[in-house]
Amino acid sequence: MIQFNCDGSLSTTTKWTIKNCTSTRCSFEIVLNEKVMTTYSELYIPSRTLAYGVYQLTLTVTMIDSPNLKSSSSVYVRITATGITANLVQLGTSMITRGNQQDLLLDPGTFSVDPDEDTFDATKWKYTYYCRIYDSYNFPNVQGILLSIDDSRVDPYNPPCLSSRSGNGTGLIFGNLTSSPNSSLTVLGGSLQLNQIYQFMVYMENRKNSSIQATGYVLVTIEITHPQLIAVGCVISPMCVPNLEFQLLNPTTQVALFTICIGTCTNLQSIKWNIYQGSDNSTASNYTQWTLFNNTILYENIWFFGTNTSNFTATDLLFLNNLQISLWRFEVVYTFQSAISTSALNFIINQPPANGSCSINPLDGTITTLFTIECPNWYDVDGIQDYSLYAWTTDISQRTIIAFSSEYNFQVRLPAGDNETSLLSLVVYVRDFVGSVTQVNISSVNIIADLATINNLIDKITNLSSTITNNPIVRLLTSGNQNIVGQMIISLSQEFNQINIENLDKAISNGIPSVDISVSLLGSQSLQQISIPLNESALINYSIQLNSLANVRDYLVTFITDLLITTSNSIILQSSSLAQLTQATNQLTRNTLLLVSNRCYELSAALYSIFEKISYEDAQSASNQLFQCASNILNAVNGPLQGRTEVLDLDSSRANVISTDYDTDLESAWSNLNLFSDGNDFSTETIEKNRNIYYQKQLANQINSQVTQMISLLTASLNIHLNIGQKYRMNTSQSFVSLETISIQSLKDRLVKQVENAQFNIPSDFVLNTTSNSSISLRSKIDLLASYGNFQNTNLSRSVSLSIIDQNGNEVSFEAHQDNPIQLIIPRDPNVLIPSMYLQNVTSTNLTINNLLFNYHYINITSSLPISVHFEIHSLNKSLAYLFIYKFDQTPQLNSSINLIDGWTIFCPFSLKKLNQEEIQEERDCRMRSQYFDPIENFPDRIDQLLEAFNRIYMDQKIELSRLEKAGV
Repeated sequence: MIQFNCDGSLSTTTKWTIKNCTSTRCSFEIVLNEKVMTTYSELYIPSRTLAYGVYQLTLTVTMIDSPNLKSSSSVYVRITATGITANLVQLGTSMITRGNQQDLLLDPGTFSVDPDEDTFDATKWKYTYYCRIYDSYNFPNVQGILLSIDDSRVDPYNPPCLSSRSGNGTGLIFGNLTSSPNSSLTVLGGSLQLNQIYQFMVYMENRKNSSIQATGYVLVTIEITHPQLIAVGCVISPMCVPNLEFQLLNPTTQVALFTICIGTCTNLQSIKWNIYQGSDNSTASNYTQWTLFNNTILYENIWFFGTNTSNFTATDLLFLNNLQISLWRFEVVYTFQSAISTSALNFIINQPPANGSCSINPLDGTITTLFTIECPNWYDVDGIQDYSLYAWTTDISQRTIIAFSSEYNFQVRLPAGDNETSLLSLVVYVRDFVGSVTQVNISSVNIIADLATINNLIDKITNLSSTITNNPIVRLLTSGNQNIVGQMIISLSQEFNQINIENLDKAISNGIPSVDISVSLLGSQSLQQISIPLNESALINYSIQLNSLANVRDYLVTFITDLLITTSNSIILQSSSLAQLTQATNQLTRNTLLLVSNRCYELSAALYSIFEKISYEDAQSASNQLFQCASNILNAVNGPLQGRTEVLDLDSSRANVISTDYDTDLESAWSNLNLFSDGNDFSTETIEKNRNIYYQKQLANQINSQVTQMISLLTASLNIHLNIGQKYRMNTSQSFVSLETISIQSLKDRLVKQVENAQFNIPSDFVLNTTSNSSISLRSKIDLLASYGNFQNTNLSRSVSLSIIDQNGNEVSFEAHQDNPIQLIIPRDPNVLIPSMYLQNVTSTNLTINNLLFNYHYINITSSLPISVHFEIHSLNKSLAYLFIYKFDQTPQLNSSINLIDGWTIFCPFSLKKLNQEEIQEERDCRMRSQYFDPIENFPDRIDQLLEAFNRIYMDQKIELSRLEKAGV
């Protein structure tokens, strides 16, 4: 970590050099490819970049203003070989079935995996094969030394798998005898006993270094049929690390499996997954007893997904609710017309780190106080990979990552605690190298904002002070360390976001309409409209504070958009910081938006590049923040264009600064006044206003395009983890995103619900432009503000979208017939100003039977664009029933002989039976249908009875009221 303490410029250059070392010295400098960034304070070298050996890594820091002031520090690193995975069959499947007359091919030379290479080099290894009759005997051995499958010696206590053997063994064929001897083994059909289970083992030894070894296992069940070979593997291979006969399983992550049918796989009738829990009987005969897990059906589409498909997922809830079970088997059964094929993958729970503790010191401070986190004595057989610190105030679901470190002792700066108590809750995630996590709650701390330092920062940024580098926060930000920068951005953003909320509340209380200065959050309630005159001084003060904090964010963003992106924790930390920084969307300048948009896209691309290597939980955490970042910048760039937020002074001034190439660039838009005039109005005020709008629109188009790419990358990063029926959902006050994998058939008549009653109703006869019959992904999204475009009347609307994505990640277009359209509800901002309601007397009627009078109200619609009309009616007498009719372009008429209306509905008396939820939904559906269809095709036949019934109800009420008045009631 780089720290400075000086009054001058803090500008520095950093440079990493890497030298290869021999036994005597490190002299040969390595030139790395351009993907390895060597000019940051941190160095991240991806796997398989450096060859085996010892390297010297040196960091040199030089002051730009004083090049003679420099300092260097070195560290030595040894690169060693990663252990290989020995697979006897494809994907490392634990158990397969073969027919007694089928040849059995065991091919570790082809199916093994070397993480250090793109392909496995079979020539580097020696191969020895062993076999035993499973659940009855151990591997044949003589005085503890195992007998290979082709060994002619006999163990009297553990019989060989092949009943007749001599020399190479009857029924065995070793392959690749020239290039890679014995790298495969074929057991000929008829060599193994029917209805028996065999366990095969391969022992592999590196030819150059005998200390490098690997062992692989497979169970083979012999049947009388001719089953196809089914390979079972993990969708995310790093989540399934081999451990002898098992794969390691992390109880805090889901397990996603896929299968491949090898050979001729026609006439497939069904696929079924079974889940087993295991008990170890090693004391008896070294085998595992498997018991069927009985609650599969009960937890289908809750814990288990895809139980009848080629892909299967078990969520972490299965393991967290059954912590006493350490062995699991996931078995797939393919049923063909003439045979049944069974395969399985066996897992053992990877025990998380244990025996340690975590503490923090001191227990109180400010956002600039340095806290020390210590987590000593943690042990894990796989080694400790890292420690991650998360914090929250009152709601643990809102916890935010604060720091991550590979060291058990690290230092952090924390955001302010709860507004009332100043308490901040903390938890440390201790993770081993295979991904198993232990969560450790540590003492809550009292954190308050360092207002003096914050105000000093605001003042110096506002006044463009040359001594800004003296501010402690700036010194921390210039470190270039993503943990430090992320912590300070999160802390400052939370403080500024709270100030922004207070400023908005104060402005609204002084008569400034909320829809003119802000966009309501999702799920928020409508603010009480205050009928007071606009306070001009309040508007001026609000504008001053708004622009001051916008300038601060514009300054801060430069420190976070150029950090090194390394691991999934790095992506989560940086995206969390950006989501916090952009939360106040009314304070984001175009420069801020452009830098954040580029950075969030880079983070999305980085997440996509590792989505096949990280857990679903990590992908979900990063995507949550990046979806919010995308929503924030879309809302911010469209706010001024939609008239929902103020134009920022910094944007206006930058737009109208004379371009440096003004005299030479004849094509420059800046100097083309015709672009910015209003007809013949070429006044300075008009030109400057429209020039700012022009650049705002340009940026809006750019961000809209970039956000579309971000959403596509994030969707792909999540989709690989989602099985059919499984759903990802992010629901925050800034954005709502839902992503689920479904069958095409289930899309028919589907109601897709979002927040704030937004929804899509897809008809049964829609047309989907795809030739695929497999599953699809359905993504629905809602943002705070509709994008500026060619449509009017959208500035008070939310933005809703529904996308269908095929298995290749491409969006698929779909359409419906005109007479059965796709129906959707787009919510409005809850603070939209609704015109005052009209009070009408609709109870005066002519007593002549069937001559019911209607009270008419006319609305003049002048727009030529498609619009929706919403009627809201409040009854002053809830004991009465009302009939509501409407007609476009004419006066509605309705009686026993005339039916000239476009729609109708009945409002029942409040005294009628209260509807249950199902009946309420049926009524809502009926009302929705009445807006799109003609529901009264049989109405004329019954109009007389209906109107007569209304008259009877009304007359009975009048008579009863008259009787009560005479009785003095």
